[in-house]
Amino acid sequence: MFDKLAKHKERFAELEKLLADATVMADMGEYQKLAKEYSNLTPIVQALNEFDRTHQQIEELQVLLGEAHDKEFEAMARTEMADLKKKEQVLTEQLKDLTNPKKQESNRDLMIEIRAGTGGEEAGLFAGDLYRMYVKYADKMGWKVESISNSPSDTGGFKEVIFSVSGVGAEKHLKWESGAHRVQRVPTTEASGRIHTSAATVAVLFEPEEVEVKIEPQDLRIDVYRSSGPGGQSVNTTDSAIRITHLPTGVVVACQDERSQLKNRHKAMRVLRARLHEKFVSEQTAKETQERKLKVGSGDRSEKIRTYNFPDRRVTDHRIGFTTHQLQSVLDGELDELIDALMVAAQKEEEDNAK
Repeated sequence: MFDKLAKHKERFAELEKLLADATVMADMGEYQKLAKEYSNLTPIVQALNEFDRTHQQIEELQVLLGEAHDKEFEAMARTEMADLKKKEQVLTEQLKDLTNPKKQESNRDLMIEIRAGTGGEEAGLFAGDLYRMYVKYADKMGWKVESISNSPSDTGGFKEVIFSVSGVGAEKHLKWESGAHRVQRVPTTEASGRIHTSAATVAVLFEPEEVEVKIEPQDLRIDVYRSSGPGGQSVNTTDSAIRITHLPTGVVVACQDERSQLKNRHKAMRVLRARLHEKFVSEQTAKETQERKLKVGSGDRSEKIRTYNFPDRRVTDHRIGFTTHQLQSVLDGELDELIDALMVAAQKEEEDNAK
């Protein structure tokens, strides 16, 4: 670990010089990229410097303890030695955490996409239920939620809704939600009282910085059109809606929530950046772990991860076989029981894999 940390320290010193270079400062894209790297390395180097100082104090104290001293001085020295060794251990663990990518990704901003699946209008209503569930949970946790784009259905649900969530711990708690969510209930439009099964898919995307995903202007086709509401109802008299196509990958993003074309374009670019980042990460993961299947949090949208059964008032997470009968509480944003169970299962899996 310390060989790697020494390289971090060398790179940190190199970055300090580069960021003071006039040529680098003139290239804003390169400057931002290096500044971000410098910012990420700062807490690591600070902790490493403190570790080095503590380790040096321990060595100096060991030399003193090897010499003859009175009992009072020796007792004080041994107490100080114990305190320094505790501090050294704490700093060691801190450095492990700071260089562990999994632990350093727990505060990234998220973008959540919910799409109605099989089940017609009932699937759209369920997508709306899931959206409100996540918004209530985010509000309870003190996170910020921002609407990015939505396509309402005629009955008050959503064909698709996209929103961002930011705040400490948002990633840690919500990264498990990607996949197919299934609902079993009697639709309000069902006269015979038959139970229907519908579905909605959830995708949790991590919102990267602009410097992390470079998008060339020539790779984009941008179309503008007039926004419309449910049933084709016009909600805007100007061409403010934006559709962006990333030509190399074929990824298409549309946004019409704002009356300003500029704001819609900004939001659409955020979604595009997140989707391209997800695509890149997914492709890399597929190459590196082609044979590996995760029990928890695989993020596959086609995988059925959870069922919300209204007749039995239960919610079951199929990845870990966990069931709670607090269905209404879950839909009201009380997700702690489910998410805590998922985190415990993930921790156990990680420990088992480490053996």
